Parts: sequence; C-alpha cells; structure tokens
Amino acid sequence: MNILAFAASNSSQSINKKFVTSVSKYYKEPEDVIEILDLNDYEMPLFSIDRELSEGIPQAAKDFATKIDCADFLLISLAEHNGSYCAAYKNIIDWVSRIPGRKLFNSKPVFLLATSPGAMGAATVLNTAVNRITWDGANVLDSFSLPSFKDNFEEGKGVINMNMRAELEAKVRKTKRSLKELFEQA
Repeated sequence: MNILAFAASNSSQSINKKFVTSVSKYYKEPEDVIEILDLNDYEMPLFSIDRELSEGIPQAAKDFATKIDCADFLLISLAEHNGSYCAAYKNIIDWVSRIPGRKLFNSKPVFLLATSPGAMGAATVLNTAVNRITWDGANVLDSFSLPSFKDNFEEGKGVINMNMRAELEAKVRKTKRSLKELFEQA
C-alpha cells in the first residue's frame, strides 16, 4: 500500500508534521511505502481566478495532485489557524481543485488528524474538514484530535497519554479494517 502523509501546515517546526509522522508508523507493513510530504515543497502563488486565467495552474499543484493520485491511503494532520485551515494548505487545495476533470481527493480513503498546543486540539478545523472533505472527493474513514500536544506527545514515543493513545490505536485498527474491506472489494 502507498501511504501519503502530510501536515496541513507550512511551519518548519510543525507539531502536526511530528504527529502525522508518528501516526504513519502504525500503518507500516513490510510491503507498504510511506511518504511524508512537506507543504513547503508545494509553495505557489496565492490562488486567484485572474492568475489562473493569465498563467494557468501551477506545476506544483499538478505535482501535489499526482502525489494524491499515486497514494492508496492519505493521513492528513490539520493545523488550525484562527479556527480554520492553514493558508498554505488552503491555497494548495484551491489550486488542485481547479485541475479539470478531477475531484480534489479522487475518492481516496483518508484518516484526518489534528493537534494543537491548546486544550481543543484543533477540533474546530478538524470538524470543518470532516464535514467538507467528502465534498472534495475524500472517503473519510475516521478522525482524531490530540489536545495539548506538549503534554500528550513525546518525540520517539508518540502519544504518551494512555487514554488518548488507546483511543488513537482503536481508530488505527478501525481504519486498517476499513482499508482491508475497501481493497478486497476492488
């Protein structure tokens, strides 16, 4: 299975990148390939219809779409900026959504994650994404929010709060079962 994981953040110190990288290890089987993307590698001009008409869709948007298309499963951890998506992520999905003949996520199964330093764990943006991403062609298998990142996560260990870790691991098992069923039907 080809797994594409990324933080919907352009921070060089992204806690969401640390989180999604840690969660991706739960899915690593000998035959699996996990690729961790950095949104900074897909920086492009701010989307506008005028720019699209004059310059076309940036190659970086097409490259990002190709990464999605080559994946069997997506792990996305959402950063929350003022209750919404990080501008860098929103810009990328705006551009990719303009590629003719495609839904943004092309029916890919997705496990949505989010974390933040605060007690809400980026729950606002996670709820927005869960409700919105299906319109963009994603098959949301589940979602998980990790609050108070600095208190509940340790690099090298992952989620250290035992209750939250148990909840995350239950959701990982559920998504693995769902993925198995999807691939058996295909």
